[in-house]
Amino acid sequence: MPRSGISGTLRSPQIDVVIDTGNPFLNRTVDGFLKIGAVGACKVAAEETFDCLHRGDVSKRKVEHALKKMCKEGAYWGTVAGVYVGVVYGVERVRGRSDWKNAMVGGALSGALVSAASSNHGDKIVKDAITAGAVATAVEFANYLT
Repeated sequence: MPRSGISGTLRSPQIDVVIDTGNPFLNRTVDGFLKIGAVGACKVAAEETFDCLHRGDVSKRKVEHALKKMCKEGAYWGTVAGVYVGVVYGVERVRGRSDWKNAMVGGALSGALVSAASSNHGDKIVKDAITAGAVATAVEFANYLT
C-alpha cells in the first residue's frame, strides 16, 4: 500500500523593529512596548471583528469604538510590557548576570508597580506582585525548554 506524509518545520515569524535611542534600557523598553502593545491591539481587533460578524452589524460608531478600544488596550499592555522589560534589564545590570531570577524579581516589581498605579491597595498589590513574578518565572523556564 502506498504511503504519503508531510514533513517540515514550523517556525514562528520574527519581526524586529529597532529603534535606537542610544540607551540600551530605553531601547529594550520601547521594543517591549511596541511588540506587546501591537499584540494587545490585534487581540481587540480580532474580538471586535468577531462580535461584528456574529451580530451582523457593522456601523461607523462600532468601528470608532473598536479603534478606541484597540488604542487603549495596546497602550495598556505595551506599558505593562515596557515596565517589565525595563525592570528586568535594570535587575540584570545590578546583579551582573542573566538568569531566571531576573524574570522573577522583574515580574514581581512590575506587578507591584502596575497594581499600585491601578489604585489597588495593600494585599491586592502583594497578590499581583506574586502572580506576576510567578508568571514571568514560568515563562522564563518555558523558554529554556525550547
